[in-house]
Amino acid sequence: MFLTHFIIGILVSSFSVTVILLIRKWFGRQLTAKWHYHLWIFLFIALTLPFIPTRLYNFGFLFSREYMYQTTAVSPNTEKNGTNMMQGLHLIQDFSVSVNQTDLTLLNMGVMGLWILGLLLFTFTMVRGWITLRRIKNYSSTFSNQEVLVLFEECKKRLQIKKSIKIVISKRVQSPMIFGLFQTYIVLPSQHENWINLKHYEHIFLHELNHYKNKDLLTNYLMLFYQSIYWFNPLVWLAFREMRLDREIACDISVLHLLDDNSFNEYGNTIINFVDLSKRSSKLPLVTQINGTKSQIKKRIEQIAAYKPGAKKSIRKSVFIYVLASIILTVQLPVISAFSTENDRYYFNNDGTIYEDLHQFFNGYEGSFVLYDSSAKQYRIYNDEKSTLRVSPDSTYKIYSALFALESNVISPEESTLSWDGTEYPYDAWNMDQDVASALQKSVNWYFQELDRRKGFETIQSNLQDINYGNSNVSGGLDEFWNESSLKISPVEQVQLLQAFYNNQLGYKEMNIQAVKDALYLEKNEEARLSGKTGTGTVNGKNINGWFIGYVETKNNTYFFATNIQNEDVASGSKAIEITLSILKDLGIY
Repeated sequence: MFLTHFIIGILVSSFSVTVILLIRKWFGRQLTAKWHYHLWIFLFIALTLPFIPTRLYNFGFLFSREYMYQTTAVSPNTEKNGTNMMQGLHLIQDFSVSVNQTDLTLLNMGVMGLWILGLLLFTFTMVRGWITLRRIKNYSSTFSNQEVLVLFEECKKRLQIKKSIKIVISKRVQSPMIFGLFQTYIVLPSQHENWINLKHYEHIFLHELNHYKNKDLLTNYLMLFYQSIYWFNPLVWLAFREMRLDREIACDISVLHLLDDNSFNEYGNTIINFVDLSKRSSKLPLVTQINGTKSQIKKRIEQIAAYKPGAKKSIRKSVFIYVLASIILTVQLPVISAFSTENDRYYFNNDGTIYEDLHQFFNGYEGSFVLYDSSAKQYRIYNDEKSTLRVSPDSTYKIYSALFALESNVISPEESTLSWDGTEYPYDAWNMDQDVASALQKSVNWYFQELDRRKGFETIQSNLQDINYGNSNVSGGLDEFWNESSLKISPVEQVQLLQAFYNNQLGYKEMNIQAVKDALYLEKNEEARLSGKTGTGTVNGKNINGWFIGYVETKNNTYFFATNIQNEDVASGSKAIEITLSILKDLGIY
């Protein structure tokens, strides 16, 4: 959702700018002008973080967050999804309870539209600036003063620059400037020729060539790119204004390193003269220029006046400050990861996987089918993209809720009955005492909610993390985290967990594993046994998410499967069963 990325952008950019500004304030005197300027590299890194795939720094399990909607145990918008789903599968009943979710579509579209509008306006400003530069270049004349050109080549040699850089003069500029990534131009104001002498030219050339050598032209484009992306945050504008000032100060100090002691004041006067003689300061964001606003010039002159040749600052302290900045900014990674769990993904890599086209079975539905052949040790997957996308497990979570309760001795295989408290539920099958087998077959919400309450929040969180259950996020609330809320899992992970469960690789008691297996059994034919569990996600009265997961046991093999489907209205566990059985029949498995 765009709104999520927008919020992440505000948090990341604001925090990063604040941290860097504070570090500059507290430790600025410990840094040289160059290190001061390069501190802003951390801002570029931080502003890039929201665009980096979260798999590279997934710390979502460390944080929890509440979703932007409320859930209720029972809603008036209640759906009954096929009490008896199909002949031969009468034991399992696909009941679901709707949850209420705030529709953020209009807000999301509004925020996106506003951001795009701002981006277009900023882009328009950049295009207008580019057109202005084109006019400056097209209406400029070639600089022909041979004495000055010789000086320019000498300045290039001092800075070890070999690239061809053109010098032109123009009546359209008030201050010397440099621009152009591929063909670079230095533009000199023609109206100041009457007072500029060789020494002034030297200062101008050294200043602009230092910008070129330090890759400031490229950095300038990066600033404009990020400023266009984060145009909505005034702190970013403030940061880049300060960064441009630091860039000019660093460039000034680099020039002073190349001059003799007697030339420092003259260099400062060269800058001041352009302020006095320029009618206005040209605001062209695509260029770097020796001039600037009067407040910026004041700070630059103060730095020039305070410059002491040969003064050195501790590299060790500078490194410490940089390490401190990197540590503080790295704190953002878990926060970004936690916010990104809405689109979390499981990163699956199996070289032997066969990817199949089964779209004919999913007519009208988005979804995925994952099958694992135990004998061949091979996955067969339809829709690679969806197979690793984590979505709510809905009632398929109840397999593990039961297993956790058995393992925690909340219930036992022999004593698993919980008494109905008399609350009237929308399904008659729920309004009676339940044991673990009947509760799984009838998908009785209240039974598993009670089990989870008895186990406790911390135990559930620990159990989910121990078995690597999806994102293991239970922040959606003790009763509802699995029901179109915070807990999410992908079809591939469902299959992997079923394998671990079936083969008891989880280290649980065998009798507890067997009790859940017995409850999952659905039917058998002459050649195989089918076991499984459905899940239906119903939001605002609409079935948007359907699951059927399980396994087929044959004489010589066991096949594990997970089918997930999504639709705006009619995706259900019942439909997922229908699709799954069609695929298994087509594959000759069941």
